[in-house]
Amino acid sequence: MLKVNNAYIASSFIKRYIKMSATDLRYKIALSMVGGIGAVNARNLIAYVGSVEGIFKERKTALMKIPGIGEVNASKIINQQVLSRADEEVEFIARNNVKTYFYLDKDYPTRLSNCPDAPIIFYLKGDCELNTEKIISIVGTRNATEYGKNFCNEFIEELSRKHPGTLIISGLAYGIDVCAHKAAIKHGLPTIGVVAHGLETLYPSLHQQTANEMMKNGALLSDFPSNTDLDRKNFLRRNRIVAGLADATIVAESANKGGALITADIAFSYNRDVFALPGRKGDRYSEGCNTLIKHNKAGMLESVDDLEYFMNWKSGAKKDIPVQTKLFVELNEEEKVVVKLLQSEGEMAIDRISLKSGFPMSRVSSLLLNLEFNGMVRAFPGKVFRLR
Repeated sequence: MLKVNNAYIASSFIKRYIKMSATDLRYKIALSMVGGIGAVNARNLIAYVGSVEGIFKERKTALMKIPGIGEVNASKIINQQVLSRADEEVEFIARNNVKTYFYLDKDYPTRLSNCPDAPIIFYLKGDCELNTEKIISIVGTRNATEYGKNFCNEFIEELSRKHPGTLIISGLAYGIDVCAHKAAIKHGLPTIGVVAHGLETLYPSLHQQTANEMMKNGALLSDFPSNTDLDRKNFLRRNRIVAGLADATIVAESANKGGALITADIAFSYNRDVFALPGRKGDRYSEGCNTLIKHNKAGMLESVDDLEYFMNWKSGAKKDIPVQTKLFVELNEEEKVVVKLLQSEGEMAIDRISLKSGFPMSRVSSLLLNLEFNGMVRAFPGKVFRLR
């Protein structure tokens, strides 16, 4: 009987994976590793050159002429060391069953793709639907009080009953973050921890068991390659993903300064809904939440009922489009797609319309505005739209 050498097969698979990826994945990863480029310039490079691989085969003088690149960045791109580092990352991905999402991939999260500074590539360990219907982020202080912890547990328990399948996003940090993840695990909701380092490690290591449980019905996500040094600025940078993946960001507790408030500001800049749990005057870890509410940067949220009201998540009967709205209005093909979706769903949030139609958020916003002017649709709180 022929003996099968499992180690040999695994090794052969990894080598074939690396070889197949050499003309695709390695270049995508390498582009993200070029220091000083950033997401916006990376997109410009691809647009000007025509392909990711072509960027690394282009002449330095040609790269220098691309807006935002210049001589310094062009020199970094043609340096072959970044490709060698990318090859190491491809091998790490193969060995550790890590998934990659490039911003031009069909399965790249629609909500995140609408953010101007979204990562061009990120890494996911686990199994989770990133384009699911309802996604919220829950963030807060690392020094969570019983008030904040109880809110997380009670809120997520109620959410799991009323809206099963809602994806919970947080940063797997101490305090409110890990409390939200644990509550999601306990009540059967999928959850993703966005970390500020490569997926070969976990910080804080104390949360390793929680992370293991999360990956059974969720994932760990990072836009940092393996062996990235822990750096404070990386924790701030990952906040844009926490905000960008979700329909809404909830700040459960926060002092007047902290990462949770930065995440809320980012979500606000993305035109996403922001909510905050109010607290008593003088409570240190409610000061940030109260300030957000006072300055109209966040809606006051105390229960799932509040979230349903603001996001218009309560289910309603589907309405047939009145005959009058079909008359005297000529729709272009894109508008017809949006109207058809609203006919079938009854009401939809703008993110959901973008997801279902495949149109960019900016285009959907323009189409809805035109339909609203023509008396075809009505806008409701939570960026939800219905046909008249």
